[in-house]
Amino acid sequence: MTRFRFSLTGLTYGTLSTALAFLLAGLAPVLSGCPQQQKEEPVVALVNGRAITQAEFDLRWQELSDATRTRYEKDGGKRRFLDELVTRELLLQEARRRGIDQDDTIRDKTQRYKEQLVLDELLKGKLQSKVDITQNELDAYFEAHAHELLDPLKVQVSLMLLPNLYAAKDLESQVNQGGSFVNFAKRYSIHEKSKANGGDLGPYRKGLVGPEVDAVIHSIKPGLISAPIKTDDGYYLVKTTPLDKETIEADLATQERLRQELLADKRRKRFEDVIADIRANATVRLGDAPRYVTEEPVTSE
Repeated sequence: MTRFRFSLTGLTYGTLSTALAFLLAGLAPVLSGCPQQQKEEPVVALVNGRAITQAEFDLRWQELSDATRTRYEKDGGKRRFLDELVTRELLLQEARRRGIDQDDTIRDKTQRYKEQLVLDELLKGKLQSKVDITQNELDAYFEAHAHELLDPLKVQVSLMLLPNLYAAKDLESQVNQGGSFVNFAKRYSIHEKSKANGGDLGPYRKGLVGPEVDAVIHSIKPGLISAPIKTDDGYYLVKTTPLDKETIEADLATQERLRQELLADKRRKRFEDVIADIRANATVRLGDAPRYVTEEPVTSE
């Protein structure tokens, strides 16, 4: 810094004022050349002299998943998150003090992680076009997995099998007059598969019952009992009821799982197409690699 010295001896008021004017004029270029002090970034914590700024805190908070952020908001909020950032910084400083960040293994892992980030960014660009599923594709996939899904009819099927028409008509009449279908099925039905459950066969699916009974299931109104149905096994009485909410919600969840499976399959095929295109425009030669990567035949002892 330039030092200025003045002797006030012999100076009049006028000469003193003139001297001060010259002094300020000489300092003007120096003062105008000094950069203006920039507004400092707000600091939320200092950890052994290392500042955690408001911008850094906000960035890390926004990087949290919605579920994690919700967990923080229910338990300590941003104050707890800041405490964990401080702990993280202390651990990082301790790791650097011990030289762990200079370890060759750590450096190798860091490089591999960096490479993976680069690859992810490349593939994100290659696969940026949205993968969609047509309704026809979805219907075909559901059909291929029909054993996992409810039939669109979505009714619960109950039945009882009686040995003759007289017994079937009698029980039909009693049920219509308020008798318990479940109790009658447990007592009189000769259908071994459903007898113990009061005639309950579970949600309707294709192939659940024979063709004669199946046709009636599709024609009767839920909650009503059918007229006796003649088959080679005897006479059936059938009743259907709407499925409960939990069963329907479980079926919707299965449909969504299957939809995601189909979507993942299409994405995988798109990825394979991208790789095939890159390989088609590349030159790859294998030197001695086959000697080292060929699996040795397994010998049984």
